[in-house]
Amino acid sequence: MNHPCVVTLERDSAPRVLFSGDSLVEVDLPAGTRVIYPKPPMAGLRDVDAAIRYAINHPENSEPLYAKLFPGMKVTIAIDDISLPLPPMRRPDVRERILTVVLEVLADHGVDDIEMIIATAVHRRMKPHEIRHQVGDRIFDAYWPDRLYNHDAEDRDNMVELGTTELGEVVELNRRAVESDLIIYVNVNFVPMDGGHKSVAVGLCGYRSLRAHHNPTTMRKCHSYMDPGSSELANSVERMGRLANSQLNVFTIETVLNNRMFDRNLDFLAKNEDELTSKERLLQQGLLATLKRLPQPARQAIFDKFPAPYEVISVVAGETEAAHKKTLEKNYAQYLVPIQGQADVLVTGVPFISPYNVHAFLNPLLVQVMAEGYLFNLYKGLPLVKKGGTLIITHPCTDKFDHEQHAPYIDFVHRLLPETRDAMELHRRYEADYARNPAFIQMYRTGHAYHPAHPFYMWYWGEAGRQHLGRVIVVGADNEYIPKLLGYETAPNMDEALYRARGGQLRSLDITCLHVAPMMMAEVSAAPGVGG
Repeated sequence: MNHPCVVTLERDSAPRVLFSGDSLVEVDLPAGTRVIYPKPPMAGLRDVDAAIRYAINHPENSEPLYAKLFPGMKVTIAIDDISLPLPPMRRPDVRERILTVVLEVLADHGVDDIEMIIATAVHRRMKPHEIRHQVGDRIFDAYWPDRLYNHDAEDRDNMVELGTTELGEVVELNRRAVESDLIIYVNVNFVPMDGGHKSVAVGLCGYRSLRAHHNPTTMRKCHSYMDPGSSELANSVERMGRLANSQLNVFTIETVLNNRMFDRNLDFLAKNEDELTSKERLLQQGLLATLKRLPQPARQAIFDKFPAPYEVISVVAGETEAAHKKTLEKNYAQYLVPIQGQADVLVTGVPFISPYNVHAFLNPLLVQVMAEGYLFNLYKGLPLVKKGGTLIITHPCTDKFDHEQHAPYIDFVHRLLPETRDAMELHRRYEADYARNPAFIQMYRTGHAYHPAHPFYMWYWGEAGRQHLGRVIVVGADNEYIPKLLGYETAPNMDEALYRARGGQLRSLDITCLHVAPMMMAEVSAAPGVGG
């Protein structure tokens, strides 16, 4: 029996509406196609502030927060950056609510040596107005910029090596955090690969630590990034986090949001097209027509300028691993849709946003990250598509980059990818030199560009998908050069893409369509009588 979020299309089913960057496209999929929709948003907590207070006073495997405090102590609060949730949530951001409660508790216990660090790792620095949105006016005005600031992974004087793991992974973290009596980490767990040891061990680290696990060898050993138990990336981060926690006093506060990505005027985008009301169908057709007429910046603004109405569904605090176990349970309860059997072909739209282009254009390298990195990996158990199967995506693949955020990406895509798409070769020949590029380092440290190593990591992120998939076909590309550069094929429409997936033969295919966004995951098991 099918799950309510799984629909098998009939011959008279309506076209499916999929994201194609910052636009939408209608695609007709064959009868028998299995379409997976997100679960409805879980109900938010009635009193989030009370839940925060309860969590820090009744933590997992830890003393309450107040019991860790004493007058005159040095406290560092690290905060997840703008890369999640996607898109940014409506004010008040849950991080503001946590900080408000925590700062009151610290003040009550005579703690005034407090600094707050945005845990960016090698992501771009957040802009002042973005931090204000995240932490709120009162906290921003009181702490910015001397006691509230972005982590700088290239400030060598302010990085400290704690040691190496049993496998030689270097654990190097922000000096202020290391020298504090207490680190409080404020997390938003948007997907299951977030949080846990990744918060401190990645968010506050530098290139020397990241290269231990952000490399093609590690990525090829990840069965699913969204299933920590089968991810070598998660294993490496866990080893490093345990070493850090053995020397540091870390108190984690983790939160989970529901998947209410769209407000009422756009919530029909998450629904089964066959079940739309007459009003919703008119809204859908109006949006399709409007997006088709608008220029690209205006299309992007429609989705970019309206924060998401996410609601908090869980707050847990305490020791890192114990708290994170509860967090993952809630993540999976919101996202997982049970699926039986893998598909020959996986069809999905690529939305307008990723963790690495908030308030910027989704450039070609990030299209690859979304396709073979995130969307392919939205599973637990077996992959949605069979080994050697086909991924069909809808996206224009426009050759466009945000020059402020993604300057290092431009050189990577247009100078290095024409030489080789081999991740191992890129890692061996180019990464170290790029990571030390003084011009790009300066843009990272004083501007709002990603670190020069970051485009390499973005390419490696697609490595698990590249190793598993037989081919990727793009429907709706506005050029052939970029898809070819990424190793993709192009097709003018979905019928042609499916014809190519059949190898030009009139054979039947098992087709699954992943109807994102909002966020969801599939828990895939083998079909009856089929080995896993």
